[in-house]
Amino acid sequence: MRTSLAWAALPNPLATASGCAANGRELSRFFPLSRLGAMVTKSVMLAPRSGRPTPRMAETPSGMLNSIGLQGPGVDAFVQQDLPWLKAQGARTIASIAAGSIDEYAEVAARLALAPPGTVTAVEVNISCPNVEDRGLVFACDPDAAAAAVAAARSATDPSIPVLAKLSPDVTDIVSIARACVGAGADGLTMINTVLGMVIDTTTLRPVLGGVTGGLSGPAIRPVAVRCIWQVHAALPEVPILGVGGVRTGLDALQLILAGASAVSVGTTVFNDPGAPLRVLGELRTALAERGFERMRDAVGYAHSALGAGADRIAPPVPPGPSLRAPSADGAGSGYDETAYDEGR
Repeated sequence: MRTSLAWAALPNPLATASGCAANGRELSRFFPLSRLGAMVTKSVMLAPRSGRPTPRMAETPSGMLNSIGLQGPGVDAFVQQDLPWLKAQGARTIASIAAGSIDEYAEVAARLALAPPGTVTAVEVNISCPNVEDRGLVFACDPDAAAAAVAAARSATDPSIPVLAKLSPDVTDIVSIARACVGAGADGLTMINTVLGMVIDTTTLRPVLGGVTGGLSGPAIRPVAVRCIWQVHAALPEVPILGVGGVRTGLDALQLILAGASAVSVGTTVFNDPGAPLRVLGELRTALAERGFERMRDAVGYAHSALGAGADRIAPPVPPGPSLRAPSADGAGSGYDETAYDEGR
């Protein structure tokens, strides 16, 4: 099950998704963080932030909207308090950073670089933030802005630590954004961030969220994540990808891996199933074995090879079984009903 993101070696491909498990303290009550491939922290900014107005969350069919607004203690407190604690838990930490300007990305990365050696495994540059210097344009929606943000963070980060650029699906051509980020120094990519959405209360006749719009996550966006990962891996097959988006089961994770992800994050499902990352890991291990993969790495991007060779030359390692349900680590069914989610139940 071993894998890597650039030169950051991980014992397994399962990670948390930024923002869905804070900085690990809450999740550590359910299982040792050392059992994860990596712990991705909530995106931290230069100064403490209180976030956006309430209400901040809304349920949707097969997912949820959030409008938290990158609430957090600021990078200095993160470096002094959270990173040493995560290191003590044996976690491999992917520190996610965010900013509102190019200079701020460089400053946040520079302060993160002051962390004790060995506390940061990789840095995730969340570029899905509005650029306050450019009429609120989101960095991730423009190749030049995305490249500038990544270059600023990369220049201030220890060269021995890989930098991942987190991409937004809210673009016309995600491959062009990916190319720009890699060209600016990104050693890998995180794909995808949430999809921008909105809900209106038909009783009050007003937007449900205090911030009006929010990020859609959960099973509803998994096909979008698979598509984005597929497109970028096809164009940039040597670039490692941390796949994110709607993963609830081992088979969900396998889809992202077959599309080209070297590791997979579990996010929204943690809210109602805190043990989901380890359950998904067990289900993924079983799914890989049932399909004849001796190593997880052999499955990365496999769907591209199968498609290119033609169905007459490459068949699935084992025929699909009568059920699409992935067994859990103890061999029991996961209880995941794909049809129910497709129909919005």
